[in-house]
Amino acid sequence: MAEQKILKRSEVPEEFTWNLKDIFESDEAWLAEYEALKEYPAKVAVYQGKLGESAKTLLDFWKLDDEITVRIHKLHGYASCHGDEDMGNATYQDFRGKAMSVIVAISSASAFATPEIMAIPEETLNGFYEECPELETYRRNIYRIRRKAAHILTKEEEALLAAAGEMADYSDKIGSTLRNTELKFPEVTDGEGNSHVLTNGTFVLLEESADRELRKNTFETYYNHLGDFKNTIAMTLDGEFKQRNFFAKARKYNNTLEAALDHTEVPTEVYTNLIETVHNNLDKMYRYVALRKKMLGVDELHMYDVYTPIVADAASTISFDKAKETVLEALAVLGEDYTDILKEGFNNRWIDVYENEGKRGGAYSSGSSVPHPYVLLNHKDNLDSMFTLAHEMGHALHSYHSTKYQPVNTSGYVIFVAEVASTCNEVLLMRHLLGKTTDKHERAYLINHFLDSFKGTVYRQTMFAEFELWMGKTSESGMSLTADALSKKYHELNKLYFGPDMVSDDGIAYEWARIPHFFYNYYVFQYATGFSAAVAIANRILAEGEPAVKDYKKFLSGGGSTDPISLLKIAGVDMSSPEPVNSALKLFGELIDEMEQLV
Repeated sequence: MAEQKILKRSEVPEEFTWNLKDIFESDEAWLAEYEALKEYPAKVAVYQGKLGESAKTLLDFWKLDDEITVRIHKLHGYASCHGDEDMGNATYQDFRGKAMSVIVAISSASAFATPEIMAIPEETLNGFYEECPELETYRRNIYRIRRKAAHILTKEEEALLAAAGEMADYSDKIGSTLRNTELKFPEVTDGEGNSHVLTNGTFVLLEESADRELRKNTFETYYNHLGDFKNTIAMTLDGEFKQRNFFAKARKYNNTLEAALDHTEVPTEVYTNLIETVHNNLDKMYRYVALRKKMLGVDELHMYDVYTPIVADAASTISFDKAKETVLEALAVLGEDYTDILKEGFNNRWIDVYENEGKRGGAYSSGSSVPHPYVLLNHKDNLDSMFTLAHEMGHALHSYHSTKYQPVNTSGYVIFVAEVASTCNEVLLMRHLLGKTTDKHERAYLINHFLDSFKGTVYRQTMFAEFELWMGKTSESGMSLTADALSKKYHELNKLYFGPDMVSDDGIAYEWARIPHFFYNYYVFQYATGFSAAVAIANRILAEGEPAVKDYKKFLSGGGSTDPISLLKIAGVDMSSPEPVNSALKLFGELIDEMEQLV
């Protein structure tokens, strides 16, 4: 596998593929389960109109819900993982469609549950808990339904909002179609006159080039052409925020940010505190920009100089076996019980390792631990892939712990905490690698890798979050999001975040038009908070040892048993305060100090 030739799926050695027989022994067994689950909408419907009748009836309904959850996870997991092995395999794409049809049918049959649970009088529900202590297992889920009482409408109004929901996605769909399908860019030339294909997919790759002429031509061609469509793309964003405002008002929220964050029980202050704290630490970003300018040896640093590496590759080839060995060494600080689970995953084919023809790109952890997590990689023998392995196994072991130690109904965790475990593994790996080398060039290479993660995850995503918040407030005030207004604001923020040593080229004012995350409903801030929380946890683990590890494992085992802010407090991190972000950016500053000494 050293050359990592792209093989057909049938040619990939079994040892480098995940073992989905742990879920179902065969396709025939999957099909039998699919047929069995088709009976469950009728089983769910039996409870309609009865959930408030007695404690036993309510308990029986939740037990059925647990059974369905486990079986659906297995049905969908098998189909989805097989489907991702080769996107051209019609059999498993059909399986995926069949699984979704069952999920939709059961979900539709269960639609009565929320309004019925909402309608149970508080006194009656408290009596149910006293009468049936086993119902306590489901108190958290019942609370999460009932806590939104002020935002749940009548049955008829809910039906109307549900019907409007399909239309609400169209701004995103139109923008995505334009950006990814219909928007074509001219070819660009490098310093030697060679032509290069420019697409959304190749843009960053070309911007990483050592050829500055190619980077400049790529930047200017891309944004000049994108600017030709600025009014159309602005209309899609205007439509996106108008629909958010409509649903927020309909559900009686004060604003769109509150409506979005309430779903995961995150206070809006966490969002605004992040922006304020990053503003207070912009001096460190400015030092990073000045360092990049110095190391590139340019008189002016332009926006097309942001992606190109400032330290030459110092990493030797890192085989998958070596990557596993190094990750195990780095995470040994989390204890044998943690690394034993990692070894189990490595040795028992939880991972689909290498790229093959038709395989889904990127990397992910399945999110489900039934019967155990599965991880998809497209591994290359380099440093980035080793970090990806650590990252995705962080997700996997988070899911493993949550499933093992929580009942079914609280085993899932919300997106706000999802990136913490994965990034914590990356931080521990980076600190381990830095602790092993005194070679100046290798240290500079590793530190630059880490600095770029900080820059891209904390500063850049916070800038996006601030821009999205401005869009929300502008729309809520009754103003339209015009291309000129969007470009003006984005350019202002870009100048603020990159500082005086960066030439904020005119084209960057249109960058908002290429970012799909602005349609994700106040999602991006969680990258920055998750990264900051992970750095704080990793620092505590390395400084305090066993007490911090013990608290961290409680967090991993917490699933959705309480709100995400409370879960992180268990690990010693209070995201309602600026301290975690300040702590992360303090480390960012310390790394810049060392880099300045190394170069």
